[in-house]
Amino acid sequence: MATEGDPTDLVKVLHLLVLSFTWGMQLWVSFIAGFALVLQVSRHTFGLVQSKLFPPYFYCLLGSNFISLTVYAVYHPRELLDTHEAVQMLLYFVALITAALNTLWFGPAATEVMLQMWEVEKEHGLGQQVGLGAQKEEYTKLREKDPKYRQYKKVFGRFHGLSALCNLSGFICATVNLVYTALNLNTI
Repeated sequence: MATEGDPTDLVKVLHLLVLSFTWGMQLWVSFIAGFALVLQVSRHTFGLVQSKLFPPYFYCLLGSNFISLTVYAVYHPRELLDTHEAVQMLLYFVALITAALNTLWFGPAATEVMLQMWEVEKEHGLGQQVGLGAQKEEYTKLREKDPKYRQYKKVFGRFHGLSALCNLSGFICATVNLVYTALNLNTI
């Protein structure tokens, strides 16, 4: 283990708590809450909840990933890193970058386009059904006959996909770092 001084027990606990908070929050928001909501509320309500939930979620991820990277970097100087520690440092950095992309770009862009899509959907009486598969034919017809809606759908799909990819990448990074930390509890 590369160290330039041993971390205190408080630093170790803080590091583990922040990393656990990051992982748990990502697990809940990404996989559990979204699935539960999509089955319970209308399409527009689901989007509204996400548009209100995601900004603080992304900022929390950004902050916690920054803290994790900072604490890890302080106790693992670059010159003393072995291969495993370098990979872990890279994972903290990737998690930070993906959270920043979602916070500053993909999340706000997807929400903006979603709101534009809603206006068109509301004009056609869509968006209040429960479940993403409901009224599938009506959405297909709308996409075929309205070029503006088709373009919104395409742009939204791009931003939403990039956001989901960043979120999944950050979750994988946090998972690997949490596993590595658990396997090396005497260090951070």
